[in-house]
Amino acid sequence: MFFRSKSIIGLDIGSSSVKAVELETANGGYRLKGFGIAELSSEAIVQGSFMNAPAISEAIGEVCASGGFKTKDVATSVSGHSVIVKRISLPVQSSEELEETIKWEAEQYIPFDINEVNIDHQVLDDNGLDGQMDVLLVAAKKDLIHDYVSAITECGLNLAVLDVDGFAVGNMYLENYDDAGAVALVDIGASVINMNVMQGGIPVFNRDITTGGNQYTEEIQKALGISFEEAERIKVGGRPGEVSKEVIPQEVEEAMRDVSETLVGEIQRSLDFYRATASSAPLQKLVLCGGAARVPLLDRLFQEKIELPVEIADPFNQIDIAPRAGDEEVLRELAPGLSVAVGLALRRGDDK
Repeated sequence: MFFRSKSIIGLDIGSSSVKAVELETANGGYRLKGFGIAELSSEAIVQGSFMNAPAISEAIGEVCASGGFKTKDVATSVSGHSVIVKRISLPVQSSEELEETIKWEAEQYIPFDINEVNIDHQVLDDNGLDGQMDVLLVAAKKDLIHDYVSAITECGLNLAVLDVDGFAVGNMYLENYDDAGAVALVDIGASVINMNVMQGGIPVFNRDITTGGNQYTEEIQKALGISFEEAERIKVGGRPGEVSKEVIPQEVEEAMRDVSETLVGEIQRSLDFYRATASSAPLQKLVLCGGAARVPLLDRLFQEKIELPVEIADPFNQIDIAPRAGDEEVLRELAPGLSVAVGLALRRGDDK
């Protein structure tokens, strides 16, 4: 494999935290060089909109400082209701012809004014069967992109690559796993679940679900009458006694179970839709990513309900961790939530 020497900061701006990683080439593969994470208040990003841009820029600066990054080039990604991903079939044509026609074609699939979005595309299959070729169409609202560009440049950084969350997770998976079959990558963020079904390294189904890990926190908060921050610690396995003597474990378990069943049900419906409409190979397994993947017993519930092998993503399965990158035990614990950032850090500024 050919590696370019210049690294890039993989910057995951989530609704509950900002995470950043930098990778370096080593022994024919990659090694984690630096890492940073900073929490965001629940009011900083609401339903995908930047409500407190200065706080977001401050968090970006904080993670870059703690990671010791030297490069100024950044890859970040977007998702949610302002981002549209469609796999479409078009008559076989040259790349030059496609550049001319893609905007007109996109108008048929994008529920926004075409002048309010930025559009990109990637040819997935141009073998010419039946005179057709498959094209991946991506559109993102310009005001969303402006928010990201402004927050990043405010810190003196350069946005080199803008990706989609689900594709970044796919990039991480391809670097760390050898599976060639169809796999469902489910990234459970704080407020959005990104689903990316890949077959042979190619995305064949994408969907964003507007719910996520914050549901756990909110239900625990209501059940126990504690702060959002205290509930967040319990969600990822903190001992209730460390938070409050009045915490009742049974209430925590009940709240967690109810939310887990709701999330699994949402994802199961999306998988059922994929199975009913896709002509691709059957799914081989489901891989859980995101901070909420660490919720106790969530993977077991998925396996019971969806009847697929389920595993929790490890973005460092084939990527070494340099001693200077940070506490390896902490990084291993946080690993599923770093899936997007690692996938972005694998990009380079001249990538398509």
